Amino acid sequence: MTVFRCRACGGTRVPVILSLGRMPLANAIVTPGFPEQAEPAYPLQLVFCETCTLVQIDETVPPELMFSDYAYFSSYSDTMLAHARGIVERVVDEQRLTPDCLAAEIASNDGYLLQYYVQAGVPVLGVEPAANIAKVADAKGIRTIVDFFGEALALKLRAEGVRADVIHANNVLAHVPDLPGFCRGLAALLSDEGRAIVEVPYVKELIDDREFDTIYHEHLSYFSVTALDRLFAAHGLSVVDVERLTIHGGSLRVTVAHARADVPRSRVVEALLEEEQGLGLTRLPYYARFARAVEDLREQLTGLLRDLRGRGHRLAAYGAAAKGATLLNYCGIDCRMIGFVADRNPHKQGKLMPGVHIPIVPPQFLMATRPDYVLLLTWNFADEILAQQAEFRDAGGRFIIPIPDVQIV
Repeated sequence: MTVFRCRACGGTRVPVILSLGRMPLANAIVTPGFPEQAEPAYPLQLVFCETCTLVQIDETVPPELMFSDYAYFSSYSDTMLAHARGIVERVVDEQRLTPDCLAAEIASNDGYLLQYYVQAGVPVLGVEPAANIAKVADAKGIRTIVDFFGEALALKLRAEGVRADVIHANNVLAHVPDLPGFCRGLAALLSDEGRAIVEVPYVKELIDDREFDTIYHEHLSYFSVTALDRLFAAHGLSVVDVERLTIHGGSLRVTVAHARADVPRSRVVEALLEEEQGLGLTRLPYYARFARAVEDLREQLTGLLRDLRGRGHRLAAYGAAAKGATLLNYCGIDCRMIGFVADRNPHKQGKLMPGVHIPIVPPQFLMATRPDYVLLLTWNFADEILAQQAEFRDAGGRFIIPIPDVQIV
């Protein structure tokens, strides 16, 4: 039997804190007619490293199966675009970036963020493993390398004279199987005075708010400030600042620099490290209650849906995102309960949700078919979606928000 080793530190004391059973790949949208028995499923369970405190899953699906052809385009979210524009404008100002500088992004998607550096006159470089998405970025004039980022690619670029003054890594670190290699690559590509800006969902919110649907095979790791600090420090880097963000149900934005005595560290970093220690995020008991809380949430949600269906109400869902696939499959919600999933992304429309095979349709289907209740799978963008669907809501349609507590709005 192979012993699982922590992706960050190699430790072997990694007890299980939640098991979701076997799950399909959350972004592997299914084409109608695809044989059900050919759809792969893999174990999905969460563990805690008692050595470095990293929360992670203990199954690693080959990245090529998940990212080489990808259906998630960041530009279809107005919230993500506004978020990207805001941080770029701030970084350009604070770091005094000029046309002689370079801004890079790891997992740059369709250029949703780097396009704002281009508009500011700052040269850019994207690294994106999904060729179909990189092609969209290239069409916007954003130079994009189709590859997985790591130490080998970073050293190759450095040998060519490429160093970045700012490197963004938004919601990618969680996807990385080789965390030490990623960090060494970050250190190699980052200029001597440069800054890396890394955003990850915050494990504290995941546990406190029962956000189990953010657990899927693409998300290998779930970070606290403590885990990030230890990871970067082991590879010559230092967390010099940290912000807590509300996006994606609660995230961390850490600023990372080369570890040097003359680089000061924000008091916020030390304060959050102390807070996590005091709350218990660095110890197993904090996570032990998570499994029961998730089971309770499943019972509440499925009980509500069964009651509504039993009273003759028609149900649909909104948001064919990866988190929706986890929620639907774990809760056993399929096309017998939900008629369709509406989504703005045309690359997903006409296909089926992984595992449960619910049809994915354009958002216009909400007004065309008038379901009584819509389960909001992308609850992390609730404000944006509820505003977009004002006409449907004015016509009497209601949304069910499943997390952190089941509620009808």
